[in-house]
Amino acid sequence: MPYVNTKTLLDKANKENYGIPALNINNLEFLQSIIDAGKEEKSPVIIETSEGAIKYAGSGDAQRGARIFVDMVRAYADSVDIPVSLHLDHGKTFVIIMAAIKAGYGSVMIDASEHPFEENLEKTRRIVEIAHSVGVSVEAELGQLVGIEDNVDVKEEEATLVDPEEARQFVDESDVDFLAPAIGTSHGAFKFKGEARLDFDRLRAVKDSTGIPLVLHGASSVPDEIVKLAEEHGADFKGAKGVPSEILKQTVQFGINKVNTDTDLRMAFIAGLRETLAETPAEFDPRKYFKKPKEYVKNLIRERMRILGCSGKA
Repeated sequence: MPYVNTKTLLDKANKENYGIPALNINNLEFLQSIIDAGKEEKSPVIIETSEGAIKYAGSGDAQRGARIFVDMVRAYADSVDIPVSLHLDHGKTFVIIMAAIKAGYGSVMIDASEHPFEENLEKTRRIVEIAHSVGVSVEAELGQLVGIEDNVDVKEEEATLVDPEEARQFVDESDVDFLAPAIGTSHGAFKFKGEARLDFDRLRAVKDSTGIPLVLHGASSVPDEIVKLAEEHGADFKGAKGVPSEILKQTVQFGINKVNTDTDLRMAFIAGLRETLAETPAEFDPRKYFKKPKEYVKNLIRERMRILGCSGKA
């Protein structure tokens, strides 16, 4: 099935009330796991890269890194029967956003959420105008999440929740295609000090006021079994705590259509890698070391697709 614009996938999800996991990659192995999960679940797939991943893939050259990811994702999309899109997550650097647009990403995020409302709106409107002129859709963020975001540390005192009335104005004046409202999640593996709490009333109000596809950032669930397995083989994930599956289901009911997932994938991969290294110390073929990590990542994604309701929606 052809490589598609992310808006195509999210407009359908918005109309039919389900969510799609947006899955971060840094290399080929994560891409293979995501594609395999999508095929087995017959689910649409949204693949994301951070600015850091683009620089990593291009050895510091953003143009090269963006082209590498587009070429890889297109090659897989053209050979499978599920729709696949590629999205730039948390774009903050104009040069890298432009590199992603020029390379052929299906969508980009302009994250100016750390700025005052008017400045965020101005920066978003500028990227929307450029991206829409070449058929690329755009995500923006209102409010700010706590935690590490592609090596940028957002302190708790800097976090702010979205204002639903500002969300309506922002969407109307920016013409953005989908919006990430801050409703109480955080980035990384240590999301909550106590019980997980999200502001569903705020989320519902944003959905009612905008009507567009909404995005949940900081949505990894940090499964206990993955943490336990990794720690049995030397990892130190003590205190890791994510968003429970039941809460993820509720966010979809209240209007979330794109659910960003990165930490879970990394932890599943590391758990499988540590287990394999411990069990086969004489092995020196890296492809064999990646077999179990890829399987763990794939299975985690398949479960997430079922939770969000996108299985069978390809």
